[in-house]
Amino acid sequence: MSTSTHSATFRGAALVVVWSSGFLSAELGAAHADPGTLLAWRCLVTAVVLAPWLPAACRLLDRRDWVRQAVVGVLCQALYLAGVVQAAAAGVPAGTSALVTSLQPAVVLVGAALAAGRRLTTVQVGGLLLGTAGVALTAVADLRSGTALPTLALPFGAMLALTVGTLLQERWSRPSGSSVPLLPSLAVQSLVTAGFAVGFAVPAGALAPPPVPGFWVAVGWGVLAGVSSYALYYVVTARDGAGRVSTLLYLTPAVTTLWALPLSGRTPPVLALLGLGVSGAAVALLHRSHRCSERVPVAFNG
Repeated sequence: MSTSTHSATFRGAALVVVWSSGFLSAELGAAHADPGTLLAWRCLVTAVVLAPWLPAACRLLDRRDWVRQAVVGVLCQALYLAGVVQAAAAGVPAGTSALVTSLQPAVVLVGAALAAGRRLTTVQVGGLLLGTAGVALTAVADLRSGTALPTLALPFGAMLALTVGTLLQERWSRPSGSSVPLLPSLAVQSLVTAGFAVGFAVPAGALAPPPVPGFWVAVGWGVLAGVSSYALYYVVTARDGAGRVSTLLYLTPAVTTLWALPLSGRTPPVLALLGLGVSGAAVALLHRSHRCSERVPVAFNG
């Protein structure tokens, strides 16, 4: 296995582990505060953490870059996080939210194929079917517990926003677009996202944080997971392609369920473990279909 393959495997594994943990922060925060309050403070603290890179953004990014990063930030952060947090507040289990959002690979691959005027290969179709079966196995226990069907529209909307943002991010990472440094671009996106979240929280009277430690634990967890996962997400998107990063999301339902075990104290569900294995096979199959595709690395200088 080459060094580049090892690096891609490590990036992918790190992305799955960190991305999955974010669903738990939403579920924990929903127990202590209004979803608008949780989202506003998570976005505000994230913007403060990344503020040191804003001067670099002002120096390196032109007006077009700012607009593009704002669009990606609204789609991949503001709307995505809003859907996940609102779903947690509505009682959608973390594993089920991860299930719905991890259906993104099918949307990304089909959308990219239609845009390029090409058909999906047999390997891609098989991988999509296998991955969908894997995530369904992982979440079946949660769905049996009585999750209301209409609430699934929240993570579904989050998935669609993330899908569109991912495709735009990949397109704008090409040489014909603008290759912008990672941390300055995240700083711009976080600033826009914070403005978006606060803009909704203030009129609703939901900006004041509750005086409970659990809320700040959820915010801190969300900020740490958010900055790490979005950084990894954009790196994998730029270096390995939108199709690659999307297939990795098939692993998030099972890994999210495993993340939840220390909090719930429950024995790992057999279906969750089976789903992890099936999803892993789907990732391997879909990754095989992307290895021969041309990927243009993007050097992030953040």
